Amino acid sequence: MKTVFLIASLLFALQVNCQISYSGKIGKSPIKLVLHQYSDGNSRAFYAYDKYDSPINIDGYLDQGNLKLFEYDNLGAIAATLTFRNYNTSTKNLIGDWINADHSQHYKIFLKKDFSIDSGTDIQWFSREIIQPTTTANHYFKLVTKKEKNEFYARVKAVKVFQKRTDKLIQTLSLDCQLLGIDNLQVGDYNFDGLQDFSVFEASYAGANTSRIYILKDPNSETYSISNFSGTSLKFDPELKRIYEHNQCCAGTSIINSTYKVVDNTMVLLDTNCLQYDESTEEYIEVDCE
Repeated sequence: MKTVFLIASLLFALQVNCQISYSGKIGKSPIKLVLHQYSDGNSRAFYAYDKYDSPINIDGYLDQGNLKLFEYDNLGAIAATLTFRNYNTSTKNLIGDWINADHSQHYKIFLKKDFSIDSGTDIQWFSREIIQPTTTANHYFKLVTKKEKNEFYARVKAVKVFQKRTDKLIQTLSLDCQLLGIDNLQVGDYNFDGLQDFSVFEASYAGANTSRIYILKDPNSETYSISNFSGTSLKFDPELKRIYEHNQCCAGTSIINSTYKVVDNTMVLLDTNCLQYDESTEEYIEVDCE
């Protein structure tokens, strides 16, 4: 158990909140790029052409001042490399190169730093909108973030829904959530009606417990509504149409697993199972749920 706690602590320590939004061009095509730089030099990022609004996920590393980011094809092979020399997070203007795998295409990259998500108790700003790396077939999303003075981290205060290609603002939904790297927003069919919904990371708790805000697509319009779905570390099974909740505490020695079905866009509890770690056998045993 101590090993698990140590690994979790190290992972948390690596997630330095250094998220930066850029805008500019690859060749002649306008793009936006969002980069999350970790303290160990690893980088996660994505960029989207303004014309299509469909993010392309990339990742890479910072090595001796050179930032290399890799774009992949559907089979997981490197399709292109984006390289920025003499990179650091404070640089306001970036010049780089986009080169495809066989070097048959080469475009210059010119980017301007729009803003960074700064942390610290003395920092304050009111509205910075971050495009998200996940979209539905018709919509893309931006998180509206705010940094209050005397609070160390920024928070998510709203999510905006835009129509792809036209950039028409469809809807703004008010939220109050923790900001988690570039993985705040996910897309899925949470009520099993065949439509693409989305969720926003809400908070992390003791151990591995997390929660999200689940936002359901209206079948009769382009809009969405915040659901009453709640629980820790929910998993969704589209085949069995079941929702599974996993809640652990006390350094992982106590676990509660629950199963739900969805009725009229509401989670209905079907079963709960409680486990307790037995140090003598080093296994989990089923116990009565209090």
